[in-house]
Order: sequence, then C-alpha cells, then structure tokens
Amino acid sequence: MNKPILLSTPHMGDRELEFVKVAFDTNWIAPVGPHVDAFEREFCQLTGASHAAAVSSGTAALHLALRLVGVEPGNEVFCSTLTFAATANPITYLGAKPVFIDSDRTSWNMNPDLLQEALLKRAHIGKLPKAVVVVHLYGQSADMEPILRACRQFNIPLIEDVAEALGATYKGHSLGTFGRIGIYSFNGNKIITTSGGGMLVSNDPELVAKARFLATQAREPAPHYQHSQIGYNYRLSNVLAGIGRGQLLVLGDRVAARRHNFEVYQQALSKLPGIEFMPEASFGHATRWLTCLTIDPKTFGADREQVRLALANQHIEARPVWKPLHLQPVFADCECIGGSVAEELFTQGLCLPSGSNLTDEDLERVIDAIVAVHYRYQTTHLTT
Repeated sequence: MNKPILLSTPHMGDRELEFVKVAFDTNWIAPVGPHVDAFEREFCQLTGASHAAAVSSGTAALHLALRLVGVEPGNEVFCSTLTFAATANPITYLGAKPVFIDSDRTSWNMNPDLLQEALLKRAHIGKLPKAVVVVHLYGQSADMEPILRACRQFNIPLIEDVAEALGATYKGHSLGTFGRIGIYSFNGNKIITTSGGGMLVSNDPELVAKARFLATQAREPAPHYQHSQIGYNYRLSNVLAGIGRGQLLVLGDRVAARRHNFEVYQQALSKLPGIEFMPEASFGHATRWLTCLTIDPKTFGADREQVRLALANQHIEARPVWKPLHLQPVFADCECIGGSVAEELFTQGLCLPSGSNLTDEDLERVIDAIVAVHYRYQTTHLTT
C-alpha cells in the first residue's frame, strides 16, 4: 500500500528542540517567559512589524483584534467570504454580525471594488461597519492599496488575517503590517507551526499592550488578582514559543519549498485541458502555502469532486477550496456582497498536497493520479 500523502504537515528543523530543551532546563514551562519575549521580538524583525503579542491561536489573535478596535454587540463587520470559518467566528463572539464580500479573480481575495461600493452605500444610510477583516488566502496577498484607501476614506479600522500567508509580501512589504492590526496562525498545517499558536501585530504599542493585558485574563497589577475587565486565557506557552523561534529560522526555506511544489505541479498539469492554477497577482509575492487549481469538468472530463475522490482512493489527501462563508448554514442569515466568484471557485477549486517536506516522488504520485483521472474520463466519454 502506498504511504499517505497529506495536504500540509508540520515540518520541523534542527533548532526547535534546542529551544525547547532550554525551556525545560530552566523550568520555563508555563505561559509567558523568555522564549515568548524573544519570539515576539524576532517576529517583528522578520516582518517589519513594530510590536507583537504571541497568543494561543490565530483565532484568539483575531478575537482580541476585533475587541481592540471596538467591535460590540449589534455592530457589523465586513469580511472576506472565501475563507475558513475562523475568520468570521470571532465576530460573533462579540455579538456582532459578519457581512461577507466576494472575491476578485486576480487574487481570489476580497474584491476592492465591491468593498468600496458597499462602503459608499452604507455611508449613505449611516450604517458603516465597525471594522473590515481582509484575508490573504492560500499564501497570497489581497490588493491592499485600494482596500486601505476605501477603509481610510470612511475611517474604518482594517484587520489583516494573515493566518495562511506568513512570508508573503505586497509590493515588497510583509502582510499584516498594512492595517491597524495583523494576525497570524501557527497551527500544525501552516507554513511554520508552534503546534498551536498565533501572533497579533500592530504599529500602535498601546494596542499590543492592551492585547497582552486582555490575553492574560485582564489581570491588573495587584497582589490579590484585581480584575476590572473581562479577559481571556490566550497567552502562548514558553515551550511552544521555543518551537516558533526555531521555525522562524527556516521560514525562507519553507516558502521556497512550497513554491517549488507549485512550479512542479504547474509544469506537469497546466497542459491538461480545463486546469487553471490560482494566479499570482502582479502586486505581490505568494508563498503558495497550498497549491490550488480549478477544474472545468466540461473540458477536463471529470469534476473537482471526482478528482478528489480518485486521489483519496490512492491515499492522497486533497481538499476543495474553502466553502464560502455565505453558503455555510451557521451564517445563512448574513448578508453577502456579490458571491458568484467565490461560489465558482468553491465548485471547481481543489487544493493539492503542498507540504514543504514532500518529496519529488510524492509530487509525481499526485501528478500521475490526476493525469490518470483525466484520461480515464476522456476515454469513457469517447466510448459512450
């Protein structure tokens, strides 16, 4: 039996264990500690962010970000629809309601024209959203300049969800450093991982200080545990921060490996009819966290789901592109601006195995399996 080829697995380097050993040797096992401080500092050096707070997950970072910009019950928050549910869930934690914005075809990310149009309409009726959350999908930047321009026109804070795109850039600058706050994820499937973990960054030191305060149960400086606000248990473990420090050292290598995966897939599969890969927008440098393509069943011969199941039969994990949030039952009563582009990408889109630890043999297995599906269905069509 062939070994399983998974979508995106953790990829450890040589230094992570050294940092973890230091944590054990010094007994800094609890949340916070020297590794946390160093991880935040080194993360800022890598991204160009001014200030950072390490937390327990990307979702925690986004929850804090929304609270820090003043999202309250009854507010609306605009956010990308083509993304994982974790982008919108924290909006609901605060009693607010998401309004979803469709994708553009250039980047698959939030359509700046639809955002501008929606904000103009909201301004005319006096119902502007409290914040905008833009997602940088699958390792690629959204078109930030027009999105920032639209938010600044109406004085709306912009939060960048960079959970899938650490290492990517927009016009030479790291994602997460354009908006009021940027958030990142170090989940096990991300381009680098701390097992679980996240980061919140901002150029406003007061916001980051408040994030740390809220993430530590909003505990005030008193010997008897004084609390005047509701806080959260969101700080990152010193042990996991040690893993993160080691992972930061190899981020460039991990990006290069994933871009190599994409190039191999593209060279081998783009010649097949009906296959189109997620484009790389001219304004940015993508990490290709996941290699994504679309399959037109009319010309390819099989649809996305038939290809996915054929791969699964050979122990190869592939997944559909994110189901747009406006199609999710839990958000059925939420408004969506547009939606047809995201729906089409979901219907035809497939994410291929993309881990930075895949071998050339692994990539060849995936390619051969997809080619075989095409020829099998083409042959069946011709004979019928």
